[in-house]
Amino acid sequence: MRQFAVFGLGIFGSSIALALHEQGFTVLGVDIEETPVKELAGKITEAVQADTTDDKVLEALGIRNFDVAIVSIGDDIQSSVLTTIALKELGVPFIIARAINRMHGKILSKIGADRIIFPEQDMALRVAKTLAFPYAIRTEELFPGHNIIEAKLPPAFYGIALGKSQIRNRYGITVVAIKRGDDYLVSPPADEVLQKGDIVYVIGNEPQLKKFFKETAETKGKNGKILLETKNHRVGAAG
Repeated sequence: MRQFAVFGLGIFGSSIALALHEQGFTVLGVDIEETPVKELAGKITEAVQADTTDDKVLEALGIRNFDVAIVSIGDDIQSSVLTTIALKELGVPFIIARAINRMHGKILSKIGADRIIFPEQDMALRVAKTLAFPYAIRTEELFPGHNIIEAKLPPAFYGIALGKSQIRNRYGITVVAIKRGDDYLVSPPADEVLQKGDIVYVIGNEPQLKKFFKETAETKGKNGKILLETKNHRVGAAG
């Protein structure tokens, strides 16, 4: 089982520690302050109050045995950098470090952090991307330019079999799963009939996804009905 050590137990660090522990991993949480350590005590594998910049302290905690270290120290750039250096020198295989700005991120990268994350910027970008797709609930970038989107099924596809919807042929995107109530249908067959209330998970590149959601967006018609417009058909539904 993989072991994770989280350094800095603010909102970000404690959330990661709890999420990893809930998934069954061994998680050590470390913070120089007593309060966050007490708050996590008993909720993760172990929570310790310690100076994360002291390599002797880290070695005594057995950090060499951990697979991943997450440096989530807040606005104290010096402590963040010194902790990362200490972890690198102790030979931790993979170090993820939180940066508060680009310069901080460059420093962390140069001293050996394997992955740099910018939580605030990443969240802002994620929200902006989600808002760009009508019906989208959540979007995740799989790799540059390609996303998986969790979205409400556009009304234009209610009652239509997946194969007949032409989603893949027309837009080049793939429905990889459908959530219906509490059930998940992974790799749904072509004859699966899409239903009102379905949540779909679609994969594609950004231009394809934008085209799909744009062409299936709802627009108010003069007759008081919602007109669902796609490239090849137009369907009226009660508004």
